[in-house]
Amino acid sequence: MTQYARMNWNGDRLWTSRGRRLASEGLERALEHTLGEARKLVPLDEGTLERSGRVDVDGLNGSISFDSVYAVRQHEEMDWKHLPGRQAKYLEQPMNTERAKMLELMAVGLRRWLRG
Repeated sequence: MTQYARMNWNGDRLWTSRGRRLASEGLERALEHTLGEARKLVPLDEGTLERSGRVDVDGLNGSISFDSVYAVRQHEEMDWKHLPGRQAKYLEQPMNTERAKMLELMAVGLRRWLRG
């Protein structure tokens, strides 16, 4: 039995300025979501590390960073004790567990535009 599928390819529209803007906005939404999840896990003493988290987006490139002197050590030291619910790998874990949600958030604007 043969199966057929029909598909409309609108990929060329993605390279327009509007497509790039929507993709960039989706990337920022996804990174902001992941930063929010990471802030829930950041080791907490005075809140300095938690407040230092930020998202930077430049076109289709983006990053999440925590800018404190001890951010990397807190992230990597698996033997350090933390308050309940707080942990090392506070950024790595949400980047892995929130992957599907991030992809969904990145696609929302583009999907609406391409269907329209």
